[in-house]
Amino acid sequence: MTSISDEGGPTPRHRKGRASSAAPSKVRSKTALRIRTRRGEATGPAAGRPRDPQRTRDRILEAATAEFAAKGLAGARVDEIAARATVNKRMLYHYFGNKDALFQAVVENAYLRVWAAEAALELDDLPPEEALSRLVAFTWTYYLAHPEFITLLNSENLFEARHFKRSALIEAGARRSKTLVERILERGVAAGRFRAGIDPVQLNITISAVNYYYLTNRHTGSVVYERDMASPEALAQRLAFNQDSILAMVRA
Repeated sequence: MTSISDEGGPTPRHRKGRASSAAPSKVRSKTALRIRTRRGEATGPAAGRPRDPQRTRDRILEAATAEFAAKGLAGARVDEIAARATVNKRMLYHYFGNKDALFQAVVENAYLRVWAAEAALELDDLPPEEALSRLVAFTWTYYLAHPEFITLLNSENLFEARHFKRSALIEAGARRSKTLVERILERGVAAGRFRAGIDPVQLNITISAVNYYYLTNRHTGSVVYERDMASPEALAQRLAFNQDSILAMVRA
C-alpha cells in the first residue's frame, strides 16, 4: 500500500522492522563522517583532491621546509606542518616516520634542488673563465632567491652535520658538485688560462663563502659600514666584485 507524502505524492509504506533499523545506521554514518572530517582525514573525492602519493609527499616537504626554516628542528611542530600541507599527522608519519627523519628529507631535498639547478647550467659547454664566472653568479642568485636554503644549512651545522652524515643522497650529490669545479679548473689549465695546482675544494668553499657572508650579513653590515648593502645597486656591485675576485685567484 501507499500513503500520501508531505509533498502530495505517493510514497511507499515501509515495514516497521526496516524503519527502526535504518535510522540508527544513517546516524552512525553521519557521525563517523563528522569525526573523520574533524581529524582531517580524507573522506573521498568530494572532500578534496584525488589521491596522488608523490604530490602529497611534495606538499609535506614544502610545508616542512617553511616550518623548519622559520623555527628550526626543535621549534617546528608536526601539527603545524600537517595543517600547512593539508594532511593529517598519520599520513605525515606514513611518509616520513618521525620529525627527525622529515627534517633529514627536507635538508636532502634542499641540496638536491640546488645541485640540480647547478647541473642545468651546463657549464661544461662554456669556456672555463665564463663557466667559473657563471658558477659564482649562480651561487649568489640562488642564495638570494632561497633564504630558506641558508637557514637550513645553518641549522644542519648546529647539529654538526648529523643528517648529512647518514645520507647517501647528500654524499653522491656533493661528489658531483665537487667534480664540476675540478673540470672547470682542468679545462682552464689546459687552455693556459688558469694556473695549475689550485685545490678545487678550496675554490668551491671560497665561492660559497664570498657569496654567503655578504648576503647573510647585509643588514648588520649596512649599519656597521654606513651604507645600504641590500640595495639593488649594492647587490649588483658585490656580485661583480665576487666574480672578479674569484677569476683573479685562478688566472695564470
